[in-house]
Amino acid sequence: MGDRDVARVLLSESMNTLCRFAPVVGLFLLAPLVAEFLLGNISIDALHLLPYFVTLYGGGAVLVREIARRAGRGWPTIVLLALVYALIEEGYVTQSLFAPTYFGHDLIGNAHIAPFGIGGWWTLYVLGLHTIWSICVPIAIVESFVGERARKPWLGNTGMAFTLLLFLGGAALNTYTTYQQEKFIASIGQFAGLTLAIAIVVFLAFRRWPARPRDARPAFRPWKVGISSFFLWSAFTVANWFATGWAVVATYLAIYGCIIALVIRWSGSEHWGQRHILAFAGGALITYAWQGFPHVPILGSQGDIDLIGNTVFASAAVALLVAAVWKSRRITLQ
Repeated sequence: MGDRDVARVLLSESMNTLCRFAPVVGLFLLAPLVAEFLLGNISIDALHLLPYFVTLYGGGAVLVREIARRAGRGWPTIVLLALVYALIEEGYVTQSLFAPTYFGHDLIGNAHIAPFGIGGWWTLYVLGLHTIWSICVPIAIVESFVGERARKPWLGNTGMAFTLLLFLGGAALNTYTTYQQEKFIASIGQFAGLTLAIAIVVFLAFRRWPARPRDARPAFRPWKVGISSFFLWSAFTVANWFATGWAVVATYLAIYGCIIALVIRWSGSEHWGQRHILAFAGGALITYAWQGFPHVPILGSQGDIDLIGNTVFASAAVALLVAAVWKSRRITLQ
């Protein structure tokens, strides 16, 4: 074998390795970009903080997906494990579910639930943010680019162990920095209740539910799924603009119930597939894209710089969604 042949083999192996791990890297980066920067929580001039969030958000998204796919599970398990991630981040890491003040805001006073020391509004709101946008939306978008690999694991045991270490390191770092700022630690009872809640959600995630029969009726068109998702999640994000206390809690519960009922109804068709999942995720993604503009960042600059950043991130989100739709359609037609 000549030098050119060796070079071709090495190049081919390098490209195969790159293609194999590209979805993992993409998910690592996309999760924090959606969760913090597209949302408008962090301005573009604080983009250098991205590595700080990659291990926590990216590691969490990769772990959720890999655990579910290794177990041969689908989206119900992914959504429930995403909820576990949300409980871990906001309960153990930042402890915002229990903190009397967080970044100077009273989050538990709105619809306060005294026996648990939490706020009904913030709990339903922030757990929804992480479950849907921090974890599920990035997974759905990245999986749309990989065809049949969407339902297969992307990492071996070594990769899983490395990702877990990154996630634990990111969680520890975020816990430390949050404590240095807030000087708050939840009670033993609150941690015990949180642990019990996580155990229940994990049990539900891996419980063997009876197979739900799917019928031959036509599936809801993907663009209709996307529009419905956009309006429902937009209503979720603006609910607290018009209501407070238990009124906004009731509104959130109604929106959650409506979304769950619709997804169960839509996915009952045997024609429901990856394009519909992408459409649902896309509606949520575009919701974050517009929400970033009125959102006041807690890190980075406000004003013109923040507006420029919102425009950049929103444009990138639209471009990514268009690319995902194009790729998904090509895969379907093959």
